[in-house]
Formats: sequence, C-alpha cells, structure tokens
Amino acid sequence: MPNEPGTIELGQHELREIAGYAAECARRTLSVFERSRPADARPREAVEAADAFARGGRRTRDLRDRAWAAHRAAREAEPGAAADAARAAGHAAAAAYLHPKASAHQVKHVLGAAAHAARVEELASGDDAEAASGTLTWARDHAPAAVTAVLGRLPAAPPGGGRVGEIIRDLDAALRS
Repeated sequence: MPNEPGTIELGQHELREIAGYAAECARRTLSVFERSRPADARPREAVEAADAFARGGRRTRDLRDRAWAAHRAAREAEPGAAADAARAAGHAAAAAYLHPKASAHQVKHVLGAAAHAARVEELASGDDAEAASGTLTWARDHAPAAVTAVLGRLPAAPPGGGRVGEIIRDLDAALRS
C-alpha cells in the first residue's frame, strides 16, 4: 500500500531494532546517572522497557510512561553528564514511538539516545568534544540495518538543538554515508 503524502514506510520490526539500538546506547551511560542518583531507578527502568519492547514486548502506556519518567529524572538531576544519561534513557524508551512522518524531527527519535550518550562522554571528560568520538564510533559501528534504512527515508537531521543537535547531525551524516 502506498504511503500517504508526508509519510514513510515504518515496520514494527524496524521500530524494535531502533529501540534495541537506542537501549544499547543509553545503557552505556546508566552508571554515570546511578553514581549521581543511586536511589533513582527511572532511567534504568526506561532502558529495560525499551529492551522488552525490542525483544517483542508490546508498545504500551507503561513504556511511554517510563520514557517520560526518565526525562523527569534528567530535569531533577544536576545539569551535566548525569542529566544527559537520563535523557539518553528517556530517548531509548521513546524510540518505540517513532512516527512514520517524513520529518527531519524524527531523526532525533532514531539517534537521540546515541547523541545524549556521546554528550555524557564529553561532559564526563570536562566538556572535551574529542571524548565523544569513541561513543560515536561505537554508535555508528553498532547501528542495525533498520537505523540506516529508516534514516534513508527521512530528511537529514534539522538544525538547532545545541551540542546534542550537532552530535545528532554528525552521526546522521556518518550513518548516511
């Protein structure tokens, strides 16, 4: 069936692969958040919910609630690496809700967890942009086929978004090349 104008094809298997990838990216930074706020399990629960969806679980309200909870944890954390680690977790759970819209904004849903994970590395190293290169290389090398396939159907990442927006654009360009 042809797509409606302004939409892309987006299969359930692709959503699961993207959510699993996002969960892997976010998991790499959970310890940063947990050292800062050891009693706050919301980011870990968001990553676990994304994993459960990626393994075949249903896309439920609980999954969405865990994404929002991780973002609340980010707002409650001290600004810096811990907050970005929680944002990575929130983006991981939210990746299951990627929309089949042909919108550059959707790129953030595909790559948001990876970009925030890279930002955690920068911030943890004293805001050294070079520190993110290892995380970005890992994110590029571990991106499943669904990530590059879906990015290929979307416009390039949009401008703006501060440093995380820059990271998203860099990773988007690298995955498209």
